Amino acid sequence: MSSLDPILRPRSVAVVGASRQPNTIGWQILDNLLKHGFTGPVYPVNPKAAAIHSIPAFPSVRDLPVPVDLAVIVVPKQLVQGVANECVERGVRGLVVISAGFREVGPAGEERERELTALVRANGVRMVGPNCLGVINTDPAIQLNATFAPSMPPPGPVAFISQSGAMGLSVLDYAESLGIGISMFVSSGNKADVSGNDLLQYWKDVPNTRVILMYLESFGNPSRFVEIARTITPKKPICVVKSGRTGAGQRAAASHTGALAGSELATDAIIAQAGAIRAETVEELFDFAMGFANQPLPSGNCVAIVTNAGGPGIIVADACEANGLAVAAFDATTETKLRSRLPDEASVRNPVDLIASATPESYEAALRTCFADPNVDAAIAAFVPPLGIQTKDVAEAIVRVNAQFPDKPLLAVLMGRQGLPAGLAELHDARVPAYIFPESAARALGAMWKQRLASKRRDGKVPVFRTDDELVEQIIEATIAAGRTKVSESDALRLLTAYGIQTVGWEFVPTGGTASLAPVAGRAAAKLGFPVAVKIVSAAVVHKTDIGGVVLGLGSEAEVARAVRLMTAKLKDTPFEGLLVQRMAPAGRETIIGMTRLGRVGSLIMFGLGGIYVEVVRDVVLRLGPLRDTDAAAMVRGVKTYRLLEGVRGEPPRDLNALEESILRVSQLAERHPRIAELDINPLLAMEKGAVAVDARVTLKSEVTQAIGEKPSAISRQSSVVAPSIASSRKRPRAGRSDG
Repeated sequence: MSSLDPILRPRSVAVVGASRQPNTIGWQILDNLLKHGFTGPVYPVNPKAAAIHSIPAFPSVRDLPVPVDLAVIVVPKQLVQGVANECVERGVRGLVVISAGFREVGPAGEERERELTALVRANGVRMVGPNCLGVINTDPAIQLNATFAPSMPPPGPVAFISQSGAMGLSVLDYAESLGIGISMFVSSGNKADVSGNDLLQYWKDVPNTRVILMYLESFGNPSRFVEIARTITPKKPICVVKSGRTGAGQRAAASHTGALAGSELATDAIIAQAGAIRAETVEELFDFAMGFANQPLPSGNCVAIVTNAGGPGIIVADACEANGLAVAAFDATTETKLRSRLPDEASVRNPVDLIASATPESYEAALRTCFADPNVDAAIAAFVPPLGIQTKDVAEAIVRVNAQFPDKPLLAVLMGRQGLPAGLAELHDARVPAYIFPESAARALGAMWKQRLASKRRDGKVPVFRTDDELVEQIIEATIAAGRTKVSESDALRLLTAYGIQTVGWEFVPTGGTASLAPVAGRAAAKLGFPVAVKIVSAAVVHKTDIGGVVLGLGSEAEVARAVRLMTAKLKDTPFEGLLVQRMAPAGRETIIGMTRLGRVGSLIMFGLGGIYVEVVRDVVLRLGPLRDTDAAAMVRGVKTYRLLEGVRGEPPRDLNALEESILRVSQLAERHPRIAELDINPLLAMEKGAVAVDARVTLKSEVTQAIGEKPSAISRQSSVVAPSIASSRKRPRAGRSDG
């Protein structure tokens, strides 16, 4: 038995705060339990009423004739703790706290919530809320509607969690209007105990739940979300709407990776790494749900488009291409059959344009012919109602084709003045998703194709490399002992070498009086071999190129000496520790690998196209560490400019294996050395064979979190604050709970 069964599959329910006053929350929840046929006994609790809804009421939970599985608490905030204590004493195993006035209202509410959470966790009781709408289970054996929502969604395969109660009300109405069947609904509220991760774990093995939808305002424990979700998504799609897409959460940081980590790129990374699908809006979320709940997944990405107007056909084709789908190339037999059945004016190439005079019979014949083509994996039928043709009749034709080809997904687009409602009932009854706009259908089918790919995804493994961790710790200790958090550039390059990441040849020339720098740098350059680059090394400088602190392509000792004299004269007011003389690297594609530490949750690893415009171009992919080999491969192939790494315009392809290994080595570095807060390798030159680091920046945590001399262990993944845009404060869970 799951610890969530008392909440989601209760045998009996008490409503504490049940009311006789209509249009109150306490009245509505009790009414919903009774009206929608909860299969167990219901006990109203109200010290001022003898009966409510003609059911005997009880003064307190202590007075209930038998212990109940679930107590729904709807009392003023100052009374919640006392009621929860009574529930614990009476053996109640599940609480849904509707009452508000907790963490969401400030410090006093935070303290109330802390005490409430401590009570339930100390006694093994599970709690949804506080500050929530309630829970629903439409299973005929349960028929639970413990919410104050005005309607009950139809039963179906979709489980839904909403962090916002108000959004949950809207979504339930929306689902009902679209005919989307809900298996379970949970308004999680403040997530003080039961989290999104707990619900994912619960729904993983619930057979009547085939699709999971999530409306989130924050991730409590992103690492745990990824861990749980990636075991679910090969079998069940998880679709997520995450609010707060603006860049307001972006944080100031010393590295490119740190600067980008607080943005929505981090949220995208978490969702993608979990194998889940992100929806931009709630409307799009339910567009996806209609497809997943009603149609099979496509076996391939080739789509047939059938329409009675050229414009919608073109829009569908463009939208398909934008969502990872391909417009199917018909074989010759298909085009011949279409030509024999359609008017001369019709286009028999994909998209198939039946022209405005198309009848329901034309739609049916064209769709049957397209589905019979072995090159077609799915179809979208778009209809604009002309005079004399009824949308309902076309919808019925689409339904007949859908029944004949149950293994290939069919989606409908009903446009025009009357829009979707005209054929809605027929399509809903036949489980054919219907959309008003072509782009919606293409996005939904694209999400279904992504899910098919996710179902085939190899889980991968976390590789382990032989590395010199003792040297890394020595560098960290020496930096901290010097009172600095920024590792010197020469030590940063040594650190990379300790981790098996190749660097260009280099020499560090410390300041010993500016007059001696020029000849010493010249001799160091001669030792390395020309041409060389000279860079200023300064803890006070973040971007050396902005102040003229880098000179490239120097071909002799004289050129080096001259460049050093000019540089030191120009930067006479800039404190610096010395110069880094580096051999010029051979030509390669500039990439960047980075890492930033997010709270105590762990590391966020970044890969992208490198150079000085990283934060401007933002062509990067992020993932939470520790990375699996499949994660690294997906990161390299996930950048928008990936084709540059494959080789274009006669350029040779780059060594993708070397890039993937470098990413994985950085991930291991982050896991084994938690005092490293941020790291950039920029650029890391992707070569035909191998990858070479040219520059590195490493920043340590400002506070020393370990006793001096204590050896760090691999990061233990704990729940905590992540970054402002992707997490909220959360207490560490007891064992057995999935924090989220």
